[in-house]
This record gives sequence, C-alpha cells and structure tokens, in this order.
Amino acid sequence: MAKAPIIESTGGTQAVDRAAALLTLVIEADEPVTFAELSEATGLARSTLSRILASLEANRLLERSGAGEYVGGPLFVLYAVRHDRNAELARLAQPVLEKIVASTGETVHLAVANGGRVAHVAQVDSTYLLGARDWTEIETAPHCSALGKVLLAWDVLATAEGSLETPTTATISTRQDLSRELAQVQARGFAVTRDELEVGLAGVAVPVFGPDEGVVAAIGISGPTARLEDGVDQMGRLLMEETQPLSRQLRRGAHTEGVA
Repeated sequence: MAKAPIIESTGGTQAVDRAAALLTLVIEADEPVTFAELSEATGLARSTLSRILASLEANRLLERSGAGEYVGGPLFVLYAVRHDRNAELARLAQPVLEKIVASTGETVHLAVANGGRVAHVAQVDSTYLLGARDWTEIETAPHCSALGKVLLAWDVLATAEGSLETPTTATISTRQDLSRELAQVQARGFAVTRDELEVGLAGVAVPVFGPDEGVVAAIGISGPTARLEDGVDQMGRLLMEETQPLSRQLRRGAHTEGVA
C-alpha cells in the first residue's frame, strides 16, 4: 500500500479528515487491509489509529474479517445491495460458497433476479470430476431451477405470462402444479429440482435475506441427479444453516444507530 499521510487539518475537522482518509484507503484497496498497512500508509500513531478504527467499526463503516483485516462495513454493504447488488453480493457470498463446496463437494451458485429470469452471478466449482457446468452469467427460466423456485416462492420474481417453458419432460408445465410446488418451497425453506432444467441435473437452493427481511438472492447446489437425489433434504438443511451468517450480515446494514 502506497504511503498516504493523513492531512493535518485545522478548524476542528482533523478527526473527520483522518477518518475519511482511512475509509478511502480501505474502500479503494483491492484486498482487505491490515492494521500494520494502515499504520504505515497514514503515519498515524498506533493509539490514534486504533481509536479511529474502533469508531468506524462502531458506526458500521468498517468491519474486520476473520483474519482481523479491515473491509468496508455493513453500511457500504447496504448501499451496494441497493445500487450495485450483484458485484457486492458475489464478494460477500464467496466465503459461504467455498464453505458449502468444502462440505458437499458439489458446485455451488449465487443467483439473483434479472429481467424476469434467474441470473447466476457467482459460482464455485465441484471437487468431483463430474460436476455441473459453469452457469455464471447464464440466465434460466425460474420455474426450471431450484434457484428460480426460491425467487418465485418469495415473490422476488413473478411467473411469466403465457405457457411455461418445458426444456425436459420433468419440468413443471402447469401453473397449478407450480403454485403447489412454491407453497412447499416456502413451507420447508428450500427448493429442489430433479431433471427439470436439464436431464441428469439436480439442484437444491435456499433464499438469502437482506434488509427488511426481503429475499435478495438465492444460493444453491447443483450436480448429477444420481449423486444428489438421495441427499436433497440434508443438503437443503445444510444450505439454510450455512447461509444464515450472510443474511445476518445483509440485515445489519438496514438499521443505523445515532452517533453519540
């Protein structure tokens, strides 16, 4: 990190300038920033730097990763979710996706609603030789995929007008059947597909909740039907558990407290 001394201001703005400069360093950095790097870049005394960072954390402008490095806080997350949701969601979800792959060995996806369809915005590949294809940036009809069923069940997407697409003979083809399926998805907390988007492909997905308890995305597992079909309930429960921290992180950005 390049040397960037904090401007020594007068007129009572010194603390604001120091905090703003620290925020700029962290937000513009390509990777999480350590305390030592911030100390070297700013030239601030360690005690002063520690106090400012603590204040920025308390006001949710910065937060520390598990390794103790600094990244943008929940307020930046909230802003990004509202204004540039996909890129920030993908960044925040990456550790969750990787953890799920480590637990299951299967391909894991993050998807959002886009123009009435499902858009895959992040993926971590299976550890198996035979896994799912790369669906990143590929859009699919919602009712054909587990991810899409989640977005439909929580009203993030609306069912398209006209007849439902039926890429396989296993695809849900009537609105009555789809309504029953979506009710089941909400009741159990996760969606399942077997051979509905592509023959031989199965999936399980759960919602990711954000501000005001709204669903902002879905995270799912996909893989060969023969390997997944007997374990979908277990994988659904695993997904619900592993995605809770991400939902909590997104919710935290929704409520700001007054500065003392």
